[in-house]
Amino acid sequence: MTSSAFGFDRHISVFSPEGRLYQIEYVYTAIRAAGNTTIGVRGEETVCVVTQKKVPDKLTDPTTVTSMFTITNNIGCAMTGIRADMKTAVQRLRYFAHRFEYENGFEIPVSHLARKMADFFQLFTQHAFMRPLGLAITLIGIDEEVGPQLYKIEPSGYFLGYKATCVGQKEQEGTNFLEKKIKKETKLNKDETIQLAISSLQSVLGVDFRPSDIEVGIVEKDSPKFTLLSEELIDSHLTAISERD
Repeated sequence: MTSSAFGFDRHISVFSPEGRLYQIEYVYTAIRAAGNTTIGVRGEETVCVVTQKKVPDKLTDPTTVTSMFTITNNIGCAMTGIRADMKTAVQRLRYFAHRFEYENGFEIPVSHLARKMADFFQLFTQHAFMRPLGLAITLIGIDEEVGPQLYKIEPSGYFLGYKATCVGQKEQEGTNFLEKKIKKETKLNKDETIQLAISSLQSVLGVDFRPSDIEVGIVEKDSPKFTLLSEELIDSHLTAISERD
């Protein structure tokens, strides 16, 4: 009999005889089903995150469609998954960040914010009256002591820091591609970091992007402010990638 026959996949807090939580596995399926892929790359002085920008239909104003969000002046993120769940996650990230700054007088470290959000996500796996948020978060920022930081927070409550990471529909393909690239390119300047992230997403998806097809967010060590690149700057990086290849 299937897991559904026994009801193991109907309650988030019930383990199957194999020790699996099916509802958690279904969340990852939902993230992949959303159809977007996000790639983050950490360089020497810059950290960059790139995600697809898909406008639902021709009548939608494309300037209102985004998966990139500013959390504080110096911390930003890309969210991959169910768009309706992104609002709750963004509000919670901003609450944690501003609460920390109010209580301590300085901005929250990226690693601490990632841990707080992962703890929040993990609560959703413990109660039958909740469902996990159907998204994964790629969090970027600059730490005053260790420099650029890149974290991925999963809906199960698991999080880690990365040199480069991929999440979404083509997660496995992106991870395999980045593992090969990062071995060759250990020290990346600003342009190399951005272009590696964009070219990796192009290669994984097998398409040539137009500037309006992607969103690119960066944080630099010299001026640690989360910034979304304009279409003109994205176009210049796409041109540099095509000329190099």
